[in-house]
Amino acid sequence: MADVAQSQIEEALKTYTDPYLDEDLVSAKAVKDIKVDGGNVTVDIVYGFPVEGYKQELSEKLTDILKGIDGVENVSINVSHKVASHAVQKGVNMIPGVKNIIAVASGKGGVGKSTTSVNLALALSAEGATVGLLDADIYGPSQPRMLGISKQPESEDGKSLEPLNNYDIQSMSIGYLIDEETPMIWRGPMVTQALEQLLKDTKWKDVDYLIIDLPPGTGDIQLTLAQKVPVTGAVIVTTPQDIALLDARKGLKMFEKVEVPVLGVIENMSIHICSECGHAEHIFGTGGGERMAEDSDVDLLGALPLDMAIRVGTDEGKPSVVADPEGQVAGIYRDIARRVAAKLSQKTKDHSAAFPNIVIQNN
Repeated sequence: MADVAQSQIEEALKTYTDPYLDEDLVSAKAVKDIKVDGGNVTVDIVYGFPVEGYKQELSEKLTDILKGIDGVENVSINVSHKVASHAVQKGVNMIPGVKNIIAVASGKGGVGKSTTSVNLALALSAEGATVGLLDADIYGPSQPRMLGISKQPESEDGKSLEPLNNYDIQSMSIGYLIDEETPMIWRGPMVTQALEQLLKDTKWKDVDYLIIDLPPGTGDIQLTLAQKVPVTGAVIVTTPQDIALLDARKGLKMFEKVEVPVLGVIENMSIHICSECGHAEHIFGTGGGERMAEDSDVDLLGALPLDMAIRVGTDEGKPSVVADPEGQVAGIYRDIARRVAAKLSQKTKDHSAAFPNIVIQNN
């Protein structure tokens, strides 16, 4: 039996291109340790994003590759993750207790942005991350209904708010503080101030990703977010329809102008499959999200069907990822979550926490 060299293992691992990082794990510096003991090989892989739903598939594929090496008998693949803070806009301070903020935006209403936001948050949590969700739609908050929460947040110190929890998600919304039927008749400055308070006065607890569900458009709230909130990256939600794409492009360009990286585009209501006969139909057109992604040089993160179960679940406070965790739709959301987090993991890291505060004292 031939002796197995560590270099052989490394070269074999380079033949596998990770679908989320778009490069091999050695080049991506995800391979942290390789141990060879006779015919036994152990590989430690640490991702910069959560991969709970991908571990088994990855382990099986890498095991098959390594067992093709002469002399390798047993393979052990250890997969874990460690989420780091990543750089944000210049001159904007990080939020205590939050590593990364992902804004979910759309140019227009009715494209399923809030549904995407809550399922993205739940999918990241299912993948192994600690997740928060901020409902930034002051005029039309929908996350309390979607998360099935109807109580008010508590304040232990009379100054800050404790986030409300359901499905292992920390959340905050103006909808928790007012009656569901009460309209918010506020002008722009009041709305932006409320958003800042909800974000900064909430005691987020060791959150890897804070998802911000933005209202549609490119107005006061979006500009406040882009200028005063430390956003790590943005995701644009659209439907394939031309009129939705037109507005989605405006949202994308707004983030580019304020130097917030756009992590990609999610196409919602991509295809409808009849529950009675199984006929598939592109009600809102086809290929729109893909064209927009290509034109804007960003990734198409995924496409979701027009499925009645998605709507029913969110209306009942049980979004798809928790209502049917093994279903096709939940699988799509989890794949999108891995792609979003992987894109973010490749951005510049924020090292500010590693530097001590310098205090000058007069003796």
